[in-house]
Amino acid sequence: MTDTRRRVKVYTLNEDRQWDDRGTGHVSSGYVERLKGTSLLVRAESDGSLLLESKINPNTAYQKQQDTLIVWSEAENYDLALSFQEKAGCDEIWEKICQVQGKDPSVDITQDVVDESEEERFDDMSSPGLELPPCELNRLEDLAELVASSLPSPLRREKLALAVENEGYIRKLLELFRVCEDLENREGLHHLYEIIKGIFLLNRTALFEVMFSEECIMDIIGCLEFDPALPQPRRHREFLTKTARFKEVIPILDPELRQKIHQTYRVQYIQDMVLPTPSVFEENMLSTLHSFIFFNKVEIVGMLQDDEKFLTDLFAQLTDEATDDDKRHELVNFLKEFCAFSQTLQPQNRDAFFKTLSNMGILPALEVILGMDDVQVRGAATDIFSYLVEYNPSMVREFVMQESQQNDDDILLINLIIEHMICDTDPELGGAVQLMGLLRTLVDPENMLATANKTEKTEFLSFFYKHCMHVLSAPLLANTTEEKPSKDDFQTSQLLALILELLTFCVEHHTYHIKNYIINKDILRRVLVLTASQHAFLALCALRFMRRIIGLKDEFYNRYIMRNFLFEPVIKAFLNNGSRYNLMNSAIIEMFEYVRVEDVKSLTAHIVENYWKALEDVDYVQTFKGLKLRYEQQRERQDNPKLDSMRSILRNHRFRRDARTLEDEEEMWFNTDEDDLEDGEAVVPPSDKMKSEEDLMEPISKFMERKKLKDTDDKEVLGKSSLSGRQNPSFKLSFSGSTKTSLSSPPSSASLNPGSPGSPGSPGSGARSSPSTTTVTTKGGLVGLVDYPDDDDEEEEEEEEEDGESKEDPLPPSKKSKLSS
Repeated sequence: MTDTRRRVKVYTLNEDRQWDDRGTGHVSSGYVERLKGTSLLVRAESDGSLLLESKINPNTAYQKQQDTLIVWSEAENYDLALSFQEKAGCDEIWEKICQVQGKDPSVDITQDVVDESEEERFDDMSSPGLELPPCELNRLEDLAELVASSLPSPLRREKLALAVENEGYIRKLLELFRVCEDLENREGLHHLYEIIKGIFLLNRTALFEVMFSEECIMDIIGCLEFDPALPQPRRHREFLTKTARFKEVIPILDPELRQKIHQTYRVQYIQDMVLPTPSVFEENMLSTLHSFIFFNKVEIVGMLQDDEKFLTDLFAQLTDEATDDDKRHELVNFLKEFCAFSQTLQPQNRDAFFKTLSNMGILPALEVILGMDDVQVRGAATDIFSYLVEYNPSMVREFVMQESQQNDDDILLINLIIEHMICDTDPELGGAVQLMGLLRTLVDPENMLATANKTEKTEFLSFFYKHCMHVLSAPLLANTTEEKPSKDDFQTSQLLALILELLTFCVEHHTYHIKNYIINKDILRRVLVLTASQHAFLALCALRFMRRIIGLKDEFYNRYIMRNFLFEPVIKAFLNNGSRYNLMNSAIIEMFEYVRVEDVKSLTAHIVENYWKALEDVDYVQTFKGLKLRYEQQRERQDNPKLDSMRSILRNHRFRRDARTLEDEEEMWFNTDEDDLEDGEAVVPPSDKMKSEEDLMEPISKFMERKKLKDTDDKEVLGKSSLSGRQNPSFKLSFSGSTKTSLSSPPSSASLNPGSPGSPGSPGSGARSSPSTTTVTTKGGLVGLVDYPDDDDEEEEEEEEEDGESKEDPLPPSKKSKLSS
């Protein structure tokens, strides 16, 4: 497998008619039982995995191009190519293919892709070749008609290509072109345009190699200037010879490399500018032209990469202070195009390419370039930087962290990027949007590496928040010192929206780093100043930032919001928006609805106690009344924790709870000990969970009567709260510190001793029980419910237990009355 003759790259043609590299390996041929025939096999040189297994089909058209390429189609839209390292290896595999198909290895294509009609097959038998008319001025019209009539038929197209190739017809046509141009024979020039365009559509590599040779290519372009559909000929040759200049920023000593660069530029120009846009039917006919350009670019990058002196001179001049601005501009543009060409490389070669650039010092060079005043140079440097970040963000992160040990924060590469984003002069902030995307990639933990020795995420984020975050947030902090944004023009608002988008991303992905920064720098309060902006998109960005923070359900954030009364600017924006039904209205209501649905107790109490008077008249949605009801239920539970169990019965009766609720209740049940049950406690069979709602309404009605008596007192307390009032919650969230903890996370049974605060005699304590019984236990009015809605085995055990116990009424009236409390 170490034989370099059989070393190949496997390519497939994608939907954009571009070749995708599938890997490098070694090709062999042999009989494959599963495919029932001789097949081509390519195994990866890295791990020996199978890159390609393709049966040599007798009816498939294989084509040999440029002595080292074999191309074929396996399906209607699935083209494959093998690029050999050596010509000898390509010849060996080509002979094998021709042997299987019974063809002469001297041909460049084994057969036509499309089946011919019976008439064409008869023509093929009767006339082995296509006879071209003599290459004379008066026969050009006949030749143009022959080319046009041959293109629709694959068989005739192949015959025409062979005839043109074998008779050296292209050079004869170009001699005739020069004669027609000297005589200003427009009719002959128009016929030559149609003939040369048709030869392009023959899609044959051997013809392209003649047409794109140094002595022929400019005449080929000249023929394509005389389009009959245009009143005046194009001036492509004048552009290529006078306007387009080959700028040799670093002398290229290799003549083969120079010729390849010239050829590739001109062929690319022909494809993009000279040839008419191909129709849907003609597009596939130019696939070989795409391939020609693609493989030329691969060769150019490889030859430049191997020239160490060239790259050394390039980076030396880039970083040399004595280099004048024009020269540096040309060097940067060359490097940008060099990186763009590298996108054609396969992954392994691209690895080596960027590693070579890194070793040459591309990042320090970019740092110098980004510090310049020339906008065009900075733009090109940004494009190069984007190639590096997209390919290997870890390499960039490692560089900036090492750089921070020697340099001040102001000249760090990442801070230069942030400053260029902030100072973008484009009214639409096109450059700032690109730079923000690069920063987002750099701070994204998803593409950070974790090794045995270090964690890139921890190291880089600590660096970023210490050295860079203050630069990123500076425009935000400078613009939000008052109750309204100090600058509220469109461009400033766009920039602040970009910064907020990046900060929102950090809130979602950076956990404690961003949390410490927001709380210590009071960032959320400053962000909410932007809700007063005249630009709705900026106000919505500020709301989205707060919504992401609330969505984390982090009590550190919640306490920070309550301590600083940060719902106040949100409610002011809601009231200022009035009754308008717009995105602002919906976004604010959704935020409060989230607090209600997720039952964020601390925020619910804070909102109702401080802002209820401003919100009580909003009745077109039930969100705020629902929040008030949540609050009252919390107060009721604080006064009487036994009601938690009552509500769990009602919830279970109406809908199935989610898995988290079940897990909490199961944990509480399994921590209950049967030995702790006292005489006289009711054991309710699971079947009682299916009682009708009417049986449950009596205790509920009693609870509602008592609640109405408390409403009067509550209204007096809440009446004193206003939008601007900054009073502390009257009950100081005591339920979240004691009752909530004891109910949702009961202490383990091993720590419960008789007589201790967590013993069965204390409300909210967890007691142990055997998991084989599913019951509702009531003790001193405390009710705990565990439901196993989907567990058939548990239900069978419960039925057996029911049969073994004495049959009695599920709950006596005295017990039912206690449930209401």
